[in-house]
Amino acid sequence: MTDRRALLVDAFADEPLAGNPAGVVPDADDLTDAQMRAVAHELNASETAFVRASDAADRRLRFFSSATEVDLCGHATVAAHAHLRQAGALSAGAYTVETNAGVFDIEVTAEGVVWLAVETPTVDEVDADLNRVGDALGVDPAALRDVGADLPLAVASTGLPYLVVPVNFLARLGEADPNDAAVVALADEYDAVGVYAFTFDAIDRDSTLHGRMFAPGLGIPEDPVTGTASGAVAGYCRAVEAFDGDPPAEMRCEQGHFVDRPGVARVRFESSEADESGATVWVGGTAVTALDGRLSVPADDDDGIIEV
Repeated sequence: MTDRRALLVDAFADEPLAGNPAGVVPDADDLTDAQMRAVAHELNASETAFVRASDAADRRLRFFSSATEVDLCGHATVAAHAHLRQAGALSAGAYTVETNAGVFDIEVTAEGVVWLAVETPTVDEVDADLNRVGDALGVDPAALRDVGADLPLAVASTGLPYLVVPVNFLARLGEADPNDAAVVALADEYDAVGVYAFTFDAIDRDSTLHGRMFAPGLGIPEDPVTGTASGAVAGYCRAVEAFDGDPPAEMRCEQGHFVDRPGVARVRFESSEADESGATVWVGGTAVTALDGRLSVPADDDDGIIEV
């Protein structure tokens, strides 16, 4: 038996019990896969980040849900680095992090904002039946047709693909009552992990847009704040020229209000002088510790044999 520090850290939030919660275990070098799965199951966040040493980067993160290992998790990456900064283990600066999905660049600011460099967005417009999409989301299809002439549906990705659905007004988006089976079928048809519906009719006047992300196929009926989807919708907005004039230097994507976990993911682009299409997308935000304690972790003596 060993005991280990374990935290619940709310990412993309500036107060506890908001944003997207992630488990964080800052000292996980000697934990086995079975132990990490057990800890993640006990913490019961969508993902838990386990901080380990790395030969390829400044540190390694492994991510586990309660059931399986996940290659990359944006909000848990933000949560882990925010905790390390708050604990004094990191100063402001540039870092790298090794994950199962590769090595990624990280920036930590003096104000505690954690930025993660994600993949360059891909955006592919789709010709979907708006009646079907509206019925799947529980949104009046007229709210989709109202903006459809200027803003098409598309599959956008910065590593994870989402079906992006523009909606005219926040009131219509707030009325969404998804049919999980229909959303799964819709996402599967377009090889997307979920559906991200958004409107420029945001709650906070400083926000660029308000989004809701539904991924019941991943066991997530509605995600509070989704970093990868925020990066994807930012790429979508630039690709379809959703703004009059130049796009904002930084986009604020608010999310989570309709599940009582409001938060903001920030997205900025860093263009290469040689190749505008190769712009690096950074997704970032702050995080707040909601729970800090110690877990007793049993020894991993599982030999695969169940004794009755």
